[in-house]
Amino acid sequence: GNKPLLKTRTTSFEKTELLQDPKLHGPEIQAMFTRSCCPTVDSSLLSLLPSLKVVSNGGAGVDHLDVPFITGQGVKVTNTPGAVSGSAADVAMLLLLASARKIVESKGQSAVLPERLRGVEVTGSTLGIIGMGEIGYKIAQRKCSVNTCIKSIFKKERVGGATFCESLDDLLRRSDFVVIAVGLAPDTRGLISHRELSRMKPGATLVNISRGQVVDHDALVKALQSGTIRAAALDVTHPKPLPRGHPLLGLRSVLITPHIGGNTYAAINRMSQTMLENALAAVTSLPVPNEVKSRRLN
Repeated sequence: GNKPLLKTRTTSFEKTELLQDPKLHGPEIQAMFTRSCCPTVDSSLLSLLPSLKVVSNGGAGVDHLDVPFITGQGVKVTNTPGAVSGSAADVAMLLLLASARKIVESKGQSAVLPERLRGVEVTGSTLGIIGMGEIGYKIAQRKCSVNTCIKSIFKKERVGGATFCESLDDLLRRSDFVVIAVGLAPDTRGLISHRELSRMKPGATLVNISRGQVVDHDALVKALQSGTIRAAALDVTHPKPLPRGHPLLGLRSVLITPHIGGNTYAAINRMSQTMLENALAAVTSLPVPNEVKSRRLN
């Protein structure tokens, strides 16, 4: 990316400027800002930045960063947990409702609607939330006239009045809508595959706002084509975007948005402010509020 992502206390640089004259600019840079996986933080880039103290990431997820390697170079890594959780929860409910009522397919239709555009009722249904972090909790807060079940991958507290499911199978079996709101980690990569999809109700909808790698796309295509589940609504895919001709793009039962979970003015402002605060704390040797501890993804 050619975004202004590299910054010192007084001067900012785009990555292209750094590469044009790394000996001049490299030693000045103490903080690097990353967002949407740009720039790629690898050994070749870090070798140009001998004074670097922090990689300040926009967003909670750091699965695109080799945190053990970066911190092993004496560089801190920070993120922005909570900055976009409210807007991401809004998108989860947006996808759920749009899929249930076939909003995109109905665009421009006449007053006499064909039966294929008939939707499913959300009121009185059961919403299953996989993951009860900041986003999962806020999704539970937004539910209205919906029974809510949760399966927390990491913790059992903060259930937001929902019914806690001891097993993922139990949640899948009971839910009409399943929303995935977990971070990407070794135990969540491929979390939803053939077996899990077969446990869902035939009329169920899968909503993914976490990471594309959490869902086995091949298994999802088969489940949708065979009628194992009714529909899927995805704010994330892997790769992102999907290549032209991918089977998911040709299914009417699939709604895909381009990772818009945190794309609001307020969310971006909160994220930017937190990124700046994290970086300033690191370069001035103050306690860093959102430091990410080393954890390697397999």
